[in-house]
Amino acid sequence: MSGGGTATQVLLTRGIDTPAELVAARLDAPREDEVLVRIEAVGLCHTDLATRAALGATPAVLGHEGCGIVEQVGAAVSAASGIRVGERVVLSFRSCGSCERCLGGAPAYCEQAQRLNSAGRRPDGSATVTVDGRPVFASFFGQSSFASHALVAADACVPVGEAAPEVAAPLGCGLLTGAGAVLNVLRPGAGDRLLVVGAGGVGAAAVLAARSEGVEVVVVEPLASRRELVASFGAKACESLDELADPGISHALDTSGRPEIVDRVLGLLDPLGTLAVVGLGPARAEIDVRRLMLRGLTLRGCVEGDAVPRELVPELLRRHAAGTLPLDRLVTTFPLSEWDEAVAAQRAGRVLKPVMLP
Repeated sequence: MSGGGTATQVLLTRGIDTPAELVAARLDAPREDEVLVRIEAVGLCHTDLATRAALGATPAVLGHEGCGIVEQVGAAVSAASGIRVGERVVLSFRSCGSCERCLGGAPAYCEQAQRLNSAGRRPDGSATVTVDGRPVFASFFGQSSFASHALVAADACVPVGEAAPEVAAPLGCGLLTGAGAVLNVLRPGAGDRLLVVGAGGVGAAAVLAARSEGVEVVVVEPLASRRELVASFGAKACESLDELADPGISHALDTSGRPEIVDRVLGLLDPLGTLAVVGLGPARAEIDVRRLMLRGLTLRGCVEGDAVPRELVPELLRRHAAGTLPLDRLVTTFPLSEWDEAVAAQRAGRVLKPVMLP
């Protein structure tokens, strides 16, 4: 690691069978294109849990929905970027900015996405976090924000002004995915009817985005508390797909990741309808290809809501400030030290979107 650096506190995980713990750590000094951010809030996302399970006992600092205050900037970070000391920023996923897909406005499909977001190191292989003098898996989504401070590439930061950090943080990934799937991919309009399968954080954000566009929404969600919440947003809520006898669905979003749901929802779509899938589950599903073809249906994958974070995050916060996108109603805050309790509460359906406060 380079000289200097910052003493920090990080949430260290070691697989699913060991409680997470807050430990002292050393964060590398910012390089010329990086910034040091004091974390104010960070969302808990299913991707954090899936990665923790995949890493096994490997010590790791996860967290990829951070929001906080810039404390240092690298020498190459221009003030024109809006990334200044004292600025509140949301931390989102990394992209290279130079491949064909990035240049085409699709950074979520960056050719270097895996290397930039999931390698546990900087792209050059150097570590950003050490615990007891030893490097640990970090730089997750280019941030690792389950910590008091995070080292982040400046181009992954989105200035958010005076937005409440606990509301802004989940826009780094989860709520961005749900809202973006509606606004960027499905794009339902007046007279359309949207089906959302699953009303967790991603699904609920999709409902809010659709309702902010005046779109009629039907939600399938087994948990009564979540059905009540989306009903308060003006959606019709059902316990199962079996209740949709005559759905008249033009657009659909599946957040469940269950392969059998994909084919069932395709069967509910009107001709020329579109289904977008954002849930990660088993890799294979059986679908009726004849129905897909004969009815002109579209089945579409969606990563990070097909969003350009610097465009969509401010737009969603504008809608929130205007009262048309009440994102605060999706959030429950926990101290970062109660991470395991937040995980349990989310899995049990007691909370929708946990946001950790260092």
